[in-house]
Amino acid sequence: MHQPTPPSAADHNRPPAARPTPPFGPGGPPPPTVGAAGGEPRKAASLPPPQPRRPSDLPPVHTALICVALPGLAISPEQGQLTGRGLEGFYRAGRRVLSRCQVRVAGREPLPVHARMTAADRARFVGTLRASPEAGPDPDVVVERIRHADGTERITLHSAASRPLRLPVEVALGTDLADLGAIASGRTGPELPASVHDSGLRWTCPSGNSAVTADPPPTDALASAGLLRWEFALPPGGSASVELRVRPDAAGPVRAVGRTSATTPLAPARAAGDHPGVQPLLHTCIEDLQALLLRDPAHPTDTHLAAGAPWRCGLAPAEALAAARMTLPLGTRLAAGTLRTLARTQLTAPGPRSGMIPGPRRDAGTHLPPSCTATEATLLFPTLLAEARHWGLPEKETEELLPAAENCLTWLRTAVGDDTYLCDPHPGGPQRCETQAHAHRAALLGAELLDAYGRPGGAGLRQRATSLRTAFQRDFWIDALGGGRPAAARSPDGRLVPHLGAATAHLLDTGLLGGGQPAPGLLDKVQTEQLARLLGGPAMDSGWGLRGLGAKEAGFNPFGHRSGAVRTHETAVAVAGLIAAGYEKEANGLLRGAIAAAEAFGHRLPEMYGGQQRTDGGTPLPHPAACRPAATAAAAGVLLLTTLAGIRPDAPAGTVTLRPAAGAPLGEIVLTGLRVAGAPFSVRVGRLGLAMVEEAADGLQLGV
Repeated sequence: MHQPTPPSAADHNRPPAARPTPPFGPGGPPPPTVGAAGGEPRKAASLPPPQPRRPSDLPPVHTALICVALPGLAISPEQGQLTGRGLEGFYRAGRRVLSRCQVRVAGREPLPVHARMTAADRARFVGTLRASPEAGPDPDVVVERIRHADGTERITLHSAASRPLRLPVEVALGTDLADLGAIASGRTGPELPASVHDSGLRWTCPSGNSAVTADPPPTDALASAGLLRWEFALPPGGSASVELRVRPDAAGPVRAVGRTSATTPLAPARAAGDHPGVQPLLHTCIEDLQALLLRDPAHPTDTHLAAGAPWRCGLAPAEALAAARMTLPLGTRLAAGTLRTLARTQLTAPGPRSGMIPGPRRDAGTHLPPSCTATEATLLFPTLLAEARHWGLPEKETEELLPAAENCLTWLRTAVGDDTYLCDPHPGGPQRCETQAHAHRAALLGAELLDAYGRPGGAGLRQRATSLRTAFQRDFWIDALGGGRPAAARSPDGRLVPHLGAATAHLLDTGLLGGGQPAPGLLDKVQTEQLARLLGGPAMDSGWGLRGLGAKEAGFNPFGHRSGAVRTHETAVAVAGLIAAGYEKEANGLLRGAIAAAEAFGHRLPEMYGGQQRTDGGTPLPHPAACRPAATAAAAGVLLLTTLAGIRPDAPAGTVTLRPAAGAPLGEIVLTGLRVAGAPFSVRVGRLGLAMVEEAADGLQLGV
């Protein structure tokens, strides 16, 4: 069961009816003012209708410690006590099964002194208190709490007193059994009354139930106050523990997909090298990806990634495909599971949408209307399948998925028709710059895929790609002093939207063909060089990564999720594209900024963060509504590090080519435990930028 998607600034995926569509371009008219009944202008003297909670009123999550092992979540404040405020609590499949868990020892709350994530699915909180009158200013009891996303919490008291202590312990519990969407929208009710149940408490309502059991059982349980009580005798230096287990009635423990090597589709890769940040970054990214794994309920052997916690703990097709693509160096099992899951959702009924992978709309910032993620997902599907084949997806699995990829390519041909550009599917929709890049890449990689299996259509797709490339260089390029720039979009009548944003980075992401060769891009050499200069310049490079919108553009907002905030995914795409195109200076600036930001965020990269300019001694500012962990952000960390080695496999041909980043921007780096052609693969890049394969599949030859 997927968790529901609440309305959220970090969601970006609300349906069209949930939000007004911004005008196309900066000069569009403002939306009309309507009354509560809809349609009629509101009179000046009338009272405004009640307004729904705005996205800016969402409970902030930037300071929360979020433990994830889907379908379980535990969201905690830094002090550790769950008070029921905001999003705090334990969740199971999108429902809050416990909102309040407050510990008191000898009638007092411990003083919080430490809080940190110890893994993607657990956090540790430490508090202290003075229990002995003669202890003076020094605490003599330490209270440690280990909280797990699977719904367990272990509370341990450690005594440092010089005499035996008898300590009463109380845990106050409560819940509203609210779903995440209601909590995000501020529509929760009061706490439910509890009843004593087994060795703990139970709550129930028409929509569900929850229970907390304790080991050892409490000496006293007060349902009216929601209290469990114990009294512990601690000798000098002694300890005592209580374990709480929170879950719906009759539900077993959370069985997270990625917690064991037998079930995770991701290879346990490791990084080492001169830069101290590479090892914890790769480790944390893989842990976060494992925590976000979900199974297809009808086909439990197929796994895919949820978009991110806490807001989007379900399947978002475009993000799942993009993340699976960036994690191909960790193996092809995730790509295969994602592709099979989405192939089962593909629209097949006759009509203009036949062949599409359904997906919601995504906010695109202040200059453009929301974009169609179904278009993005449909174009990513054949791209991922073609590249997964080069990384080692078995031929049988590739061939089984080929009909769905053909359907995507047929939709592309039909949607473009006799035109050159792919428009948004809604009437009057723009021709987006990044959509043309996705379409061009899908055509070229799809053509190679069709040719490899003797299917027709490859030549036609290549011809379309050539025509698109010629037209794009003419129609999407805005000439200006200083070299010009690509337009963000064109309206159906040919009017250009000139703002510079991170979406242009997708023009550099051309895809991988046979022989380790990148596919040709939409821009010519001069235009590519100009785009590299723009992306590496101060308007786009914040010093912490790539801004979603240039700092000099109208409507720039350093916290705007598509209008100025740094987006981790686009930053990694830009770095990989710039390195592949040979623009190492610009790539290195963005790379070092992203690595520094990762360190500031404890190596758990959020999907976005503030786009303010980096200053000496400064730190990147968190976005209060960003998902963290997020699938594309964690996968982007994998892409950033593996890009340094420039691994370009062609498993069907039995070769792998290395094109490492020149100049070794992070010094020596060693990547072990990757997977190429279904076998472990390890590579070392020296301080001079020379790469050496240290482990590979038998028979895999080094290409040139």
